[in-house]
Amino acid sequence: MTDRKPIELAEGWSFMEKGIQKLIRLLEGEPEDQFNAEQYMHLYTTIYNMCTQKPPHDYSEQLYGKYREAFNKYINDKVLPSLREHRDEVLLKELYQRWGNHKLMVRWLSRFFNYLDRYYVLRHSLPPLKDVGLLCFKELVYLETKKRTKDAVLLLIEKEREGELVDRALVKNILGIFIELGMTTMDCYEKDFEEFLLSETSAFYRRKASEWIEQDSCPDYMLKAEECLRLEEERVENYLHGSTKQKLLKEVEAELLSNYETRLLTKEHSGCAALLKDDKTDDLARMYRLFQRIPKGLDPVADIFKEHVDSEGMKLVKEVTEAVELAKEKQGRAGPSRDTGSSHEQQYVRAVIDLHDKYLQYVSTCFCNSSLFHKSLKEAFENFVNKSVAGSTSAELMASFCDNLLKKGGSEKLSDEAIEETLEKVVKLLAYVSDKDMFAEFYRKKLSRRLLQDKSASDDHERSLLSRLKQQCGAQFTSKMEGMVTDLQLAKEKQQHFDDWLKEKGKKLSIELSVTVLTTGFWPTYKSIEVALPREMVEGVEVYRQYYDSDSKHRKLTWIYTLGTAVVRGNFQSRAIEMQMNTLQAALCMLLNDMDELTYAEVQERLRLPDDDLQRLLHSLVCAKYKIIKKEPESRTISKTDKFSFNHEFTDRLRRIKIPLPPLDEKKKVMEDVDKDRRYAIDAAIVRIMKSRKVLQHQTLVMEVIQQLQRMFKPDLKLIKKRIEDLIQREYLERDKDNPTLFKYLA
Repeated sequence: MTDRKPIELAEGWSFMEKGIQKLIRLLEGEPEDQFNAEQYMHLYTTIYNMCTQKPPHDYSEQLYGKYREAFNKYINDKVLPSLREHRDEVLLKELYQRWGNHKLMVRWLSRFFNYLDRYYVLRHSLPPLKDVGLLCFKELVYLETKKRTKDAVLLLIEKEREGELVDRALVKNILGIFIELGMTTMDCYEKDFEEFLLSETSAFYRRKASEWIEQDSCPDYMLKAEECLRLEEERVENYLHGSTKQKLLKEVEAELLSNYETRLLTKEHSGCAALLKDDKTDDLARMYRLFQRIPKGLDPVADIFKEHVDSEGMKLVKEVTEAVELAKEKQGRAGPSRDTGSSHEQQYVRAVIDLHDKYLQYVSTCFCNSSLFHKSLKEAFENFVNKSVAGSTSAELMASFCDNLLKKGGSEKLSDEAIEETLEKVVKLLAYVSDKDMFAEFYRKKLSRRLLQDKSASDDHERSLLSRLKQQCGAQFTSKMEGMVTDLQLAKEKQQHFDDWLKEKGKKLSIELSVTVLTTGFWPTYKSIEVALPREMVEGVEVYRQYYDSDSKHRKLTWIYTLGTAVVRGNFQSRAIEMQMNTLQAALCMLLNDMDELTYAEVQERLRLPDDDLQRLLHSLVCAKYKIIKKEPESRTISKTDKFSFNHEFTDRLRRIKIPLPPLDEKKKVMEDVDKDRRYAIDAAIVRIMKSRKVLQHQTLVMEVIQQLQRMFKPDLKLIKKRIEDLIQREYLERDKDNPTLFKYLA
């Protein structure tokens, strides 16, 4: 092999220039044949040879410079003149075409100069040929045209926002140039385009919002705002870079929502309150979707929701109170109502349940189960549910509502499924009631009456409600009630044992006797009245006592005759009628078996009852609906000078009648029991806290007591202070000698 003659720079570059000019003619669309393989190899080989010649004929450095010069010359001669003569969309189309041509030129020249790229560039840590080509375009074309390009793109975007159709593909392609020329960064896109886009977007929607807020209703404004946000998201998907999305939407949200939130929500006839009033659920859902986008945007909506629900609840309270007062006036009654099961109050609880269902559905569907709106609903219900309704608390009314639902012959005629559903809703409402212990006491009273008088419609429903209450309020809340239900089951077994014992002993009573044995701790406290029973009843009581003493050791029986019932046969002139009555009423009637007439004093002497109980008893048989006994003289009241005799002329269309005793005011007794239990609960909480903490400040102790007890009732601060003083006197606690607000536990 002979040595190859070196290629001089001028000679070699002259050859390369011919190849470059051919490439330019192809790019410019002039008539020219494509490169064939031989031409391509010749150009590549020329560069290869010029770079591999021994010094001083290694022209790598010069060729690297010539590569840049080739681009600069092409741009100055061809590209820039064509771009300078165009504006707006035409400029964008020309720029995109020129960018495409430039990238083709970079690809071809990079192939021709490939050897330079592989060795010289690497050895000297220089920018690769591809980057050099892009930098030439950036320094000469981009820097000169970026402002006009940016303005043209923004003009197209504004046209699209105004409803015109634009070439989205062109915009996307032009923004692609901004991104590519960032050379692995987003600097060009962000500084030369995005900043201006965000500013223009803000200004555009500021103008729109100022027009819409004046002329549109709240729902119409929200529809437009939601559509604008949707279109902006679509814009990002179609031609903007993904990183722009949050920044762009933030500008739109600020101008359309943040700046006008208060005006929008409080718009007369169409704001948030009006939407709630008119049940515009779709608009409310849209309001939630929009305002959740902005920081703290939902707080005012939740506040308006809370005010609205509270207002609706207070409206119910007012309506029922007025209805009950009106009913009292019509009936000539005065003072607080004793019958908390009246239709108005029953309707109130039903209305509160319906109200809760309605707005819980709002929270679920319109407000996406947001915890913020659950909190607003809770606070609104806690406010009005704990108001007094016609002299009664919600705890009392809810207990009465449940009683009406569960007892035989209640006014609520519902299917088993509907009853279960309603009971579940009542228990949910109970969560809002601060005096849960009061509900428990009222409910226990009514449960005892249902159980003892066999008025419960379904054992399954009774157990179901107790199970729900246990789950909601804890096992301690329902322990006594569950004990009552269990007592009734045991009592039935006990009665069967008694009947078997009678047969075994060969004893036969003159009357049929059924005894229900109850555990004192489970049941409400009842007034035990000592009464002189008729001999038939005395015989039964004595025999049962003998049985009980033989069956149960170390247990004492206390007879509550006021809770007993008796079936007495009245032999009237027209026909015999069976009468179901209270044990005391039966005892009074049976006195007239032996005597034709008795004075008030004689009745009292034989029954040994106090005046209050006796007058109530006589009134139920003499002056009420069923006048079994007549008196002299006739009047509507009982006097101590009256004389009483059996009313032989009494008759009724029924063969069996029920003669009730006038109801006692249980409300006062329940309130007293609740107050007593609360004192015990506060005492126990104070001692429990002090036992673990030993020394505590007064304020801290009070706060911890409230925290421990608030699940059952809201403790009164004065009562807590009073109980602390009482515990100091009873030497459970003592005050610090130097600091009177500091308490110590005495072990």
